[in-house]
Amino acid sequence: MDDARATGSPPDAAAAAAPWTCPFCTLLCDGFGVDAQPDGSLRLSGSDCPRARAGLAQFTATPDTAATPRINGQPATLDAAVAAAARLLRRSRLPLFGGLGTDVAGARALYRLAERSGAVSDHANGPALFTAARALQDRGGFTTTLAEVRTRADLLVCLTRPSDNFPEFFRRCGVGDTSLLAQRRIVYLGLEPEAALQGLPGVSVETLPLQGGDLFTTLSVLQALCANRPVPGADAALVDLSEALAAAHYAVLVWEPARLGGHGALAAESLHQIVNTLNHATRAASLALGGNDGAGTVQQVFTWLSGLPTRTHCSPLGLEHDPLRHDAALLLARGDVDALLWVSAFHPVAAPDAGLPTLVLGHPDTPACAAESVFIPVATPGIGHAGHLFRTDGTVLMPLRALRGESLPGVAQAVAAITAAFESVERVETA
Repeated sequence: MDDARATGSPPDAAAAAAPWTCPFCTLLCDGFGVDAQPDGSLRLSGSDCPRARAGLAQFTATPDTAATPRINGQPATLDAAVAAAARLLRRSRLPLFGGLGTDVAGARALYRLAERSGAVSDHANGPALFTAARALQDRGGFTTTLAEVRTRADLLVCLTRPSDNFPEFFRRCGVGDTSLLAQRRIVYLGLEPEAALQGLPGVSVETLPLQGGDLFTTLSVLQALCANRPVPGADAALVDLSEALAAAHYAVLVWEPARLGGHGALAAESLHQIVNTLNHATRAASLALGGNDGAGTVQQVFTWLSGLPTRTHCSPLGLEHDPLRHDAALLLARGDVDALLWVSAFHPVAAPDAGLPTLVLGHPDTPACAAESVFIPVATPGIGHAGHLFRTDGTVLMPLRALRGESLPGVAQAVAAITAAFESVERVETA
């Protein structure tokens, strides 16, 4: 395992202050700087983004502090932890790979191990991923990029408050920059707009009430109006919005799959229908905000490697994809799996306490598991090692550079070592 570790080195102040791609949301902003402090902590410069600041605050100590592997709560060497992890997976008849908070290289390595161990995989943000995926599978859709929104979108209809989870969204989209577009109209459906929009030049902001107090009903009525179908009792504000959408140079509907609830795929389908209808006569698109903690990246990697997204079981009979039955929370609640591999490289998120043998590849500060467990601390992409993540618009793969050298392995290196040990155990048992 020694060759899988990065070379340790102290923070480099000049390197840290150079432009940096932030891995803590899928906007993947790449214009910030980071100042290395004498105590090893990292301080954001060039932005006041609360998400980036909170992410960097998780790294307040020098790189190797509290970074010891553990087996059943006891300190262990990295090689011993890798061997114990391989034995844990080797004993399992149906392991679950959950969390999946990693980058492209980590996702590639995890998929290979899932194939070897017969695992079923689901990201911690799986419900939101499949709200978006099911609607796209059923209806198709027109999507856009941050660059197109920035340079073309004169009407934004928000089904969410983007800045709540993506604080830099409006800045990235050039809202308030009249050198890009002289006028932009932003309409919120049933939500109060963010205060940061008030007073921006060339920006008009308004809120429309939901028809009947329900988002799905509102979108259904709006879709009918955009298709020039009469809707008795339609709110006058929605009629005006449908006319504005038809007249817009480039309209974009902004939404978050995670905020649509349990039946969000229905609302998402209506949203796609609105966009599809508008594109018969003008230009419109949707922009889904999500995929944080590597969710969108893992979804893309698993799909290009196998032809199927997450929530797929690598069974002896072949690949079995079932987005309902292979929901991680459901599998754990029913006791359908007998081991858990939990990956959380971006944040110290504890693995679900399901009473199963558990292997955690996580941030060094990840809380300990109560059950039989193996813990291997890993470096964070964009902090302790370089890597790649997909942006929220799904078309741009952004490179991440390390802010400081660490002796911790990345997820890809740790999983590769576990896979090698797993195959070694298999060969010994077969012999």
